[in-house]
Amino acid sequence: MNKPIFILFLSFLTMTIAAQTSTKRATAFNLENKIAIQGYDPVAYFKGKPSKGNKEISATFEGVIYNFSSVSNRDTFLKKPMSYEPQFGGWCAYAMGSSGDKVTINPETFKIIEGKLYLFYNAFFNNTLKNWNKDEVNLKKKAETNWKKTIN
Repeated sequence: MNKPIFILFLSFLTMTIAAQTSTKRATAFNLENKIAIQGYDPVAYFKGKPSKGNKEISATFEGVIYNFSSVSNRDTFLKKPMSYEPQFGGWCAYAMGSSGDKVTINPETFKIIEGKLYLFYNAFFNNTLKNWNKDEVNLKKKAETNWKKTIN
């Protein structure tokens, strides 16, 4: 195979794999109108205060759209997006650990663990963060295993 054709083939293969990855992520993640975290700014969590992002200040990472409260937060995210993305596709960490179910979240109920963002369901007198805190180590391991099954 000559070099130009081989390079073209590799480019096509890379684009195909990237498109499949984006599609798979977009179907596995907790999205509303293709937007993650119900429009909340993922970087703001790491500053201790979740805040709603602005749809005019957004970025897409591997098929998932994130809104940001500031251009600075968007730029920070784009430098290391995987550092700011919520764990388990933005689904409730407790539910992912306890049953492997995809359960919606309250975007203001969260915990940062070892530099990662975990989100939780919190409604109808059921704050799953409290349950998570009772058995965090075990639930985290189970959630990681269950999430791998979900995305593969």
